Amino acid sequence: MDFAFGPEDEVFRREARAWLEEHLTGAPARRDWERELGKGGWIGLGWAEDGYGNRRADLTRQVVWAEEYARSKAPARSGHIGENLLAPTLIAHGSPEQKRRFLPPIARGEELWCQGYSEPGAGSDLAGIRTTAVRDTGAGPAGARGDTVTGPAGTYRVTGQKIWTSLAHEADWCFVLARTEPGSVRHRGLSFLLLPMDQPGRIEVRPIRQLTGTSDFNEVFFDGAVAAAGHVVGGEGEGWKVAMSLLGFERGVSTLAQQIGFAEELGRVLRTAVATGAHRDPVVRERLVRLWAELRAMRWNALRTLGGSASPGGAGAPSVAKLLWGGWHRRLGEVAVQVRGAAAAVGPGDWSAARPYELDAAQHLFLFSRADTIYGGSDEIQRTIVAERVLGLPKEPRGGP
Repeated sequence: MDFAFGPEDEVFRREARAWLEEHLTGAPARRDWERELGKGGWIGLGWAEDGYGNRRADLTRQVVWAEEYARSKAPARSGHIGENLLAPTLIAHGSPEQKRRFLPPIARGEELWCQGYSEPGAGSDLAGIRTTAVRDTGAGPAGARGDTVTGPAGTYRVTGQKIWTSLAHEADWCFVLARTEPGSVRHRGLSFLLLPMDQPGRIEVRPIRQLTGTSDFNEVFFDGAVAAAGHVVGGEGEGWKVAMSLLGFERGVSTLAQQIGFAEELGRVLRTAVATGAHRDPVVRERLVRLWAELRAMRWNALRTLGGSASPGGAGAPSVAKLLWGGWHRRLGEVAVQVRGAAAAVGPGDWSAARPYELDAAQHLFLFSRADTIYGGSDEIQRTIVAERVLGLPKEPRGGP
């Protein structure tokens, strides 16, 4: 199947561009911006079902919206975890009650989500998680924000720690992979729970300071946090299947929007190379050309995948995409400081006690991109997935002498 934009897609592009130009005024707060997107009907375009306050769009129009959003330099999304990860998972595995409860607030931009997967001892290897959820069949709180629970009676008490949790400090809810069967190991005995974050004394969020001086990720500590029994997605003990399904949604249309941002970063690096004369160095010039060619190859691979030549959620496809862009972005960060020369070691402003750690765009790109080959599943784990699930190679031995 060929992936191409038709006349109707271009009409949709003009509509999206005009809406963004009209509504992108000033610097809106992130929550306000999510609600504005919801009012405009721009949340949930890619959901497999409508009727939750979202409007559906076919694949090409989803790509158009993603591209126009990236080109407009609109604010980074706070709601993308709920919209692009949880919502498709609920549509595939959730009960009708769960869909009715959680999808409309996501479509309206009213409830934000975070993802409780990785743990200190189980980052890329999710099967090693130790967070537990113990069933309490007695009556318990329904959850935060006046939530009404339908489904099985009772609650779960969640205890453990999650790490590298994006947007946990802003989120209203968290979907948590936890062990509900005592004594279970690896993929067995896991459940996928939805729990409210507004639980003082039971949930603590601690920001993680990064190389850039910012805190985009968090540690989350659960100490008997309450999740309603009716908010287990897919059934108790089916968490691994649900969690793997969610990861298949993680790298789809959003990959193309990400590449628009990458192209803009590469353009800035190219302009800097010309301004500093670094482009005259044949080694630098070769690296720049290679980065440009690799970015084009990533785009065509993403379009091929979305167009049907490969399944977006098929075995290995998400891992290949992550390997491609993670390494590419890290190399771009290295070239961004290389073309600056000695000036790359100097901050954009004089040091002061009030602002001790200032970075310019190239320095931030270099430092932050060091994490690209680690978070979201390290390169080593992605290669193992490709080796075992695509190439059929023997699995790595575990344990033993």
